[in-house]
Amino acid sequence: MEEISLYIGMFIVSLVVLLKASDFFIESAEKIGLSLGISPFIIGVTIVAFGTSLPELATSIASVLANDSAIVVSNVVGSNITNIALVLGLVAVIGKKIELEYNVWHIDMPFLWGSAFLLWLVLQDGVFAVHEALLFICGIVLFLAYSFKADKADADDRPVLAPITYLVLIGGGIGVWLGAEYTIVAVKELSLQAGISPELIAQTVIAFGTSLPEIVVSIAAVRKGQASIAIGNVLGSNIFNTYIVMAIPSFFGSLIIPPIMMSTSIPIMLMVTVLFGVITNNRKITRWEGYLLLLFYAFFLLDNINRVM
Repeated sequence: MEEISLYIGMFIVSLVVLLKASDFFIESAEKIGLSLGISPFIIGVTIVAFGTSLPELATSIASVLANDSAIVVSNVVGSNITNIALVLGLVAVIGKKIELEYNVWHIDMPFLWGSAFLLWLVLQDGVFAVHEALLFICGIVLFLAYSFKADKADADDRPVLAPITYLVLIGGGIGVWLGAEYTIVAVKELSLQAGISPELIAQTVIAFGTSLPEIVVSIAAVRKGQASIAIGNVLGSNIFNTYIVMAIPSFFGSLIIPPIMMSTSIPIMLMVTVLFGVITNNRKITRWEGYLLLLFYAFFLLDNINRVM
């Protein structure tokens, strides 16, 4: 009982750190991005997205070093499903009706679809090889290069920054990472105490834990009237997850691809990714579409629980 209380306390403290750090991170990232002439949407798909993907990357590398590399693909796929179905669903419900200032079909949505289908293709043989990891690295470089080139703000609108803004960005990023890390540790231990299967933990609990920064940052952005950053964060986080979180850990050891990935999880990921593209086609996301996405997330959770019971 004492051990459970310890992990509950760890969960509460780490979650508070995560909430505050993400708030600082998003504010400083936006200021820095605007000072460089980058639009809020591009800030979301690059700077903020990479920062909120750090927990996935850190836990994936750690899992490979601990000889438990099956967590990597489970974490990536589970996080991608969570980002779209849960995070975007919550953003749409809380924001009621989101008007997209930026047409995601110019470059971002094709890149998201491309990353999802490329992942599905390379895992057909049940192996993620080094040359495929290098291909994924090329994919993220191409995405970043085009994103920064395609969207620039007027130089006259660029704010002047104080040096402390960069320190706040770094401190916020570290806080987001540490907060998410310890939140994952606490949630995982509490789940193990309850006797939940490791397979369920990898796809749901750990995926949810590593997606907490995306949830917190996106909701904070919507409440501040910055829906473009929220949508860009979901887009960018999934692209970073697929390309970076799959590629970099593979350099530390071979990745194990659980059979359930190809039979169930990746098809669900592809479905919600395509649905994301469909509902943003008119540059609007309604509350009802948010509820639909949450319905997909509920199915994902129930399917995993039913499968491992």
